[in-house]
Amino acid sequence: MIEVSLENKSNNNLLNEKQITEVINILEKEYKGATCGLDYNNVFELLVALILAAQCTDLRVNKIRPILFNRFKNVYEMAKAEPKEISKIIHSCGFYNNKTKNILGASNIIVSKYNGKVPGNMQDLTTLPGIGRKSANIILQECFNVSVGIAVDTHVSRISKRLGLTTSTNPIIIERDLMEKLEKNLWNKINHILVCHGRAICDAKKPKCDKCMVNHICKYYNN
Repeated sequence: MIEVSLENKSNNNLLNEKQITEVINILEKEYKGATCGLDYNNVFELLVALILAAQCTDLRVNKIRPILFNRFKNVYEMAKAEPKEISKIIHSCGFYNNKTKNILGASNIIVSKYNGKVPGNMQDLTTLPGIGRKSANIILQECFNVSVGIAVDTHVSRISKRLGLTTSTNPIIIERDLMEKLEKNLWNKINHILVCHGRAICDAKKPKCDKCMVNHICKYYNN
């Protein structure tokens, strides 16, 4: 159970409605056309790519994904794969033993419980090994055109707090705060916009605040 009462809710650390609108408009224009950084041909490939992407760059995953799916072309072949063979292919993604276990576990559940089709709802997706709420949000938005939440990864978490969209570091609370502040038509793209901003400007260790197009509003820069 989340202890929301422990969060710092000071309005001094949060943007007002007008500022939020300005920030989003600027970032949306700057990163127009921002899309998912993971390559995929179908929903199962995206699911596997998201499992591989844990603690790994999208660039690395995008190099490994075609090799993996050239060997195991669909969920049925993946479900029957030898763990050692998967591990060998995905080794450079890191945590390969656990990721292999999750890929095989998810594949077998999809085959046995869902007739080989990745489920299209949050409840079922989050029962699959290696798929949490963040990944489920991405799958639903990318492949099912369904937005029930916002994918909160490290970029979204960091930038949302720096800008003043939230005061929390808890992904669940951050998602709730963003859903309350942003129009629903932004839920499916705010992750992509903030990821692009994180990679281009708002780096975790050395943010380029002097080059940031929203530094005049950003709480991190102005405090």
